[in-house]
Amino acid sequence: MSETIALVGGDTLLGREVQDVLAESSLGDRLRLVAAEAEETGKLTEIDGAAAFLTKLEPDAVEDAAVVILAGTHKSSTEVLDAKPSGLIVDLTYVTEDDPEACVRAPLAEAPDYDADLSGPQVVAHPASTAIAVVLERLHRTYPISNAIVHIFEPASERGKPGIDELQQQTVNLLSFQPLPKKVFDAQLSFNMLAQLGEEAAEPLQEIEERIERHLATLLDRGDGVPMPSLRLIQSPVFHGYSFSLWIEFDEAPTPAEIEDAVMGDPIDVRGGSLEPPNNVAAAGQRGISIGAVTPDRNNGNAVWMWMVADNLRLSADNAAMIARAVL
Repeated sequence: MSETIALVGGDTLLGREVQDVLAESSLGDRLRLVAAEAEETGKLTEIDGAAAFLTKLEPDAVEDAAVVILAGTHKSSTEVLDAKPSGLIVDLTYVTEDDPEACVRAPLAEAPDYDADLSGPQVVAHPASTAIAVVLERLHRTYPISNAIVHIFEPASERGKPGIDELQQQTVNLLSFQPLPKKVFDAQLSFNMLAQLGEEAAEPLQEIEERIERHLATLLDRGDGVPMPSLRLIQSPVFHGYSFSLWIEFDEAPTPAEIEDAVMGDPIDVRGGSLEPPNNVAAAGQRGISIGAVTPDRNNGNAVWMWMVADNLRLSADNAAMIARAVL
């Protein structure tokens, strides 16, 4: 087995983000880019400034790699699994989620001494689950949480390039009074907020919400007893970055300043005091999680509100890269 990392889906939004993260270390030199679709084969791209080509997806492209990162489509991931590569599978597409040997992973949210089971596929936890787990776990260590509610605002980029393109085209068509494309969301997302998508949407919002809930429950179960929060997922008309509104009730509420001190430190950036609260536009391309606008609940003396943002693609890519580094 070689020390190669085969990245399947090297031309997807998520695949490019994984490339960028791995290129920041020596692992970038071990990358082999594999096309998720036949038409991408041979496409010229780059890794850390050096020219690279997308290899055709076939058994030879993945069978000898030490790590195979799935960042393409459900179809391409299934084809990789059918080839039975000998290396560790790092799954960003959730195709192995139902495999009894699969392990949901989020190194950013795991304790340093967590002993991961590497015998089966490593399913990278949903980025929203990672962000929520990181903040709640850190806060709970100092100020025990009794209850929490989280509203999650999902960006179009979670549906990949098709989601980005559809939101953009919907906006253009609305302003020119043209019919709206609805292949991805099956609803008007531009200038709109959606509690559910249309019946013909590529992936129902409820299924995504249930995945976030499952992954978060798994991550919190490994921690210090943080109670499972109630979640609500809303599709928002933004291109990149998750935003979260958290309501957190404590056994005895700390002040906003005490909360900021408790969570401060890598990978959390605290924007308190006179600083402008974080926003999803500023978070694009940035590592970690930003919180701000920590405000006491005027109707509950033991509760606070908190605003949080994170780049969805970067969170997933960072977790995948940390798993690959641990193996190699």
